[in-house]
Amino acid sequence: MNAGSAEQRRSRRKYVDGVVQVTNAMTGVVMGRVGNLSGDGMMMIANAPVKDDALFQVVFHLPDKHGRPTPIEVGLHEQWTEPAAAPGQYWAGFRIIDIAPRDQGLLKAWIEGAR
Repeated sequence: MNAGSAEQRRSRRKYVDGVVQVTNAMTGVVMGRVGNLSGDGMMMIANAPVKDDALFQVVFHLPDKHGRPTPIEVGLHEQWTEPAAAPGQYWAGFRIIDIAPRDQGLLKAWIEGAR
C-alpha cells in the first residue's frame, strides 16, 4: 500500500473482522469492503478503480454495543488508490470529511471497543 499515506495517519486504525460492505449511498452500488477504519479515515478494498480526488457518500454497518449491525453514513474524500494483488481489486484510502455526531459516536465506540 501507499507508504506516503501511512506517514499521514493521525489516528489509530482498527481492522475489521469479517466482511463489512461499503455501499455508495447515492447509487446503492456496493463499492467494496472495509479494510480498516479510524476516526478520520478508511482503507477500502474496492471492486473497481476509484477516481482520484473524488468525493463519496457511503454507508456501512458496524456492530453496536449490543452486537446489532448499525448503519454508519460518512462522506469520504479519496486520497490514494492502487491495484491490489487480487485481480479486479484495488486498495483505496479515504479521509472522512463528513459524519453525523451519532455516527461519529458509534464509530468511536467501535474503534475503542475490544480489539
